[in-house]
Amino acid sequence: MKTILTTLPEEAAQIIKNGGTVAFPTETVYGLGANVFDAKAIAKIFQAKQRPNDNPLIAHVGSLEQIKLLAAEITPIAQKFIEAFFPAPLTLVLPKAKKVPLTATANLPTIGVRMPENDLALKFLKSCGMPVVAPSANLSGKPSPTTWQAVFEDLSGRIDCILQGEPTEIGLESTVLDCTSEIPLVLRSGAITLEQLQKVEPKTRLYKLSEMETPKSPGLKHRHYSPRAEVILISNFKFQIPDSSAFIGLNEPREKFDLIKVCKSIEDYAHSVFAFFRECDRENIKTIYCETVEEKGIGLALMDRLKRASQTS
Repeated sequence: MKTILTTLPEEAAQIIKNGGTVAFPTETVYGLGANVFDAKAIAKIFQAKQRPNDNPLIAHVGSLEQIKLLAAEITPIAQKFIEAFFPAPLTLVLPKAKKVPLTATANLPTIGVRMPENDLALKFLKSCGMPVVAPSANLSGKPSPTTWQAVFEDLSGRIDCILQGEPTEIGLESTVLDCTSEIPLVLRSGAITLEQLQKVEPKTRLYKLSEMETPKSPGLKHRHYSPRAEVILISNFKFQIPDSSAFIGLNEPREKFDLIKVCKSIEDYAHSVFAFFRECDRENIKTIYCETVEEKGIGLALMDRLKRASQTS
């Protein structure tokens, strides 16, 4: 398969309408899309990404009206968050409509829905004329792609098309919020923070997944966001730096690393981390040291991704 590269959202949308797969930019990371109502097209996503079938997908809409095509019910709590945030880097978990294939939801009775805050993504989705289910456009487990070049690196020859846009603005996946019960639960942290959500609904809280439970959100069960290098989280530099090592964080290290990325802010850190992981892979770095940050605001989302990349709890 030859992967088509295009900057035209209408051309990419036609491929979706024909049952194909298209990687497209959002404000968070690049997603790999297919028609949410086409089970065969959805299967192509899992095959291309080598993604476990028990990992649910998120549906993207180009208009608020399309949410009704996906959800059996828009709960009153969900409506409050839609009015407060959409379009936004926020996914709401809702009871799924019957016509949504179970392949899109990992056999769950719920579906994650979001409306991206990205002009090219919205033009593409509106041109599709239907909701598009889309996980991140990378090989499963690898760092999420924040540029179309990173998508090409992972999936060239495995997908039908890449809609070429600018590097993503945020660099971390969307916040996922379960709105199926009276208490909204943050299943995955992102750029829409717990503090922002609690201003809309004070009862909102973080959710901790038990090992016996089926995850309602991607990014909760399987290893994610990981470069080939070993990822080690640090709060100080009182250790011996091994050969072929790299550092990313907020403070300039005194030690000598092969690659160093000093970020201007926590937001810059979150924006840069996946691209830095990929750079380290290209340079055959063996160990990446990541400076820890306070787990509040987007720092909570950043630390979630770093912990999963390092496989620490």
